[in-house]
Amino acid sequence: MNNFAYQKAADTSDALHKVAQGTASSFIAGGTNLIDLWKYNLVHPENLIDINGLRDYKSINKTEDGGLLLGALVTNSATAYNEHIVEKYPLLSKAILAGASAQIRNSATNGGNLLQKTRCYYFYDAASPCNKREPGTGCPAKEGLNRMHAIVGYSEDCIAVFPSDMCVALAALEAVVNVNGPEGERKIPFEDFHRLPGNTPHIDNNLAKNELITSISLPKEGFAENYSYLKLRDRNSYAFALVSVATGIKLKDGKIEKIRIVLGGIAHKPWRVTEAEDFLIDKEANVDNFMAAAEIILKGAKGFGDNDFKIDLAKRAIVRNGMMALNPESQRPGAQPSL
Repeated sequence: MNNFAYQKAADTSDALHKVAQGTASSFIAGGTNLIDLWKYNLVHPENLIDINGLRDYKSINKTEDGGLLLGALVTNSATAYNEHIVEKYPLLSKAILAGASAQIRNSATNGGNLLQKTRCYYFYDAASPCNKREPGTGCPAKEGLNRMHAIVGYSEDCIAVFPSDMCVALAALEAVVNVNGPEGERKIPFEDFHRLPGNTPHIDNNLAKNELITSISLPKEGFAENYSYLKLRDRNSYAFALVSVATGIKLKDGKIEKIRIVLGGIAHKPWRVTEAEDFLIDKEANVDNFMAAAEIILKGAKGFGDNDFKIDLAKRAIVRNGMMALNPESQRPGAQPSL
């Protein structure tokens, strides 16, 4: 690790002023990903601005429109167990609790969760070429170990996947990311926050330089009646998803009135295909219809050898999770899915 300066921000204005003082400045809150990257010699911040003192971003509050405002500095654990989240947005609570370990969730913040880096083996190996780390050096994952990698939304330059569980649920809930920066405050719809790799895989999201995430807005609709988060992984704890699915359904007279299906572990960002959701409107929530939707979502999917299995796994996961969403009680330990 390199030598660095450390400063505490007094307020938002002070934080934005301090981070703009150097090209290698970085905000730090929980630090659960930043410190990892630093120890692996992948980032070299010279000036750390500690934002943990910004108390305005440490609460969860109801909004006038019936939604909820999640402070960026609220920990993942506090968010998952918050009474309003559990009651109205259980999909988000389930997704958060499926991620990382209890110790990490106790430190990691909501804002930081959105900004975490891929866990691609080659990205984390400073001795390997990686377009995401050093543009123009190549993507060895395409011909190498790619079991965890993307099957949709990839590019010639990068096949890495985004690792967050929380963000898959936030995408399904159609959250909005609130930020503040040199140009003032702005709102970023969640679907526009993260980026596909294209020819700039080193740019993970659309947060502008020196901008700070202040909060995350949740809309009124939380799919509290019919929801499910399914995470398929190599072991049952502290492992990243091979495939994950967040499903929220609103039913009317036995038919699907509204539905959101978002996948994790298969692309450079949470993967949502609105065409599949539109297909399901006014249809019965059954295996055949969910499978037809899965075919739409995975249309054009391609593996790179080790991860070919993900295509069929993702389709099956979409169907299973759709059926589980009809009976959220099926998500309790030991319960059997309604298939």
